[in-house]
Amino acid sequence: MSHEAPQEEDRQEEDRRLLTRAQDGDVSAFEALVGLHQDRVYGLALRMTRSEADAAEITQDTFLSAYQHLKDFRGEAAFGSWVHRIAANHALMRLRHRRVAQAAESELQTPEFTERGTLADYPVSDWSRDAEEKALDAELGQAIQQAADRLPEGYREVFLLKDVDGLSYEQIAEVTGDSIPAIKSRLHRARLALREAIDLFYNRDNRGV
Repeated sequence: MSHEAPQEEDRQEEDRRLLTRAQDGDVSAFEALVGLHQDRVYGLALRMTRSEADAAEITQDTFLSAYQHLKDFRGEAAFGSWVHRIAANHALMRLRHRRVAQAAESELQTPEFTERGTLADYPVSDWSRDAEEKALDAELGQAIQQAADRLPEGYREVFLLKDVDGLSYEQIAEVTGDSIPAIKSRLHRARLALREAIDLFYNRDNRGV
């Protein structure tokens, strides 16, 4: 334990030295930074996407983004933390695109019909769903979205990562750099706020009946 802190300090000092050279246009210094951090970046991407191919592409995209924005980096955080966050954002985008693609593929699948000509997997009644019920769902979705938009940034981020993107607490901790207890606390408060918005929505609807 006593050697870990000095080693981390030495690593960050090496990062700062290489970063200064890289920002001055030394490509070899940036390549050295890549060598120091690519394993951690790849590991994060692999844990988030569970795909070696995606993780490899995310690692390349991460360091390309870092290089393109190198002069914008002011050293307010450690270089490793900055690159880690870039990687997490690329991984999140990849996960979201994957879900969209999977949903689109599911919708394009050829439906199966029964001998009577009805869809095998969907009762006829499903296609005649009441328009008022659809409108109510849309209004509820809008109310939830508005409530989510009003959440403090830290609460909203945790809610989106856990309940929308489906990340584990461990993955969220890697993305945000926060402890798991802190993440759970913020998620609990975010869910309470959204539940209150849902309750207000239904109470409003009941009063209008």
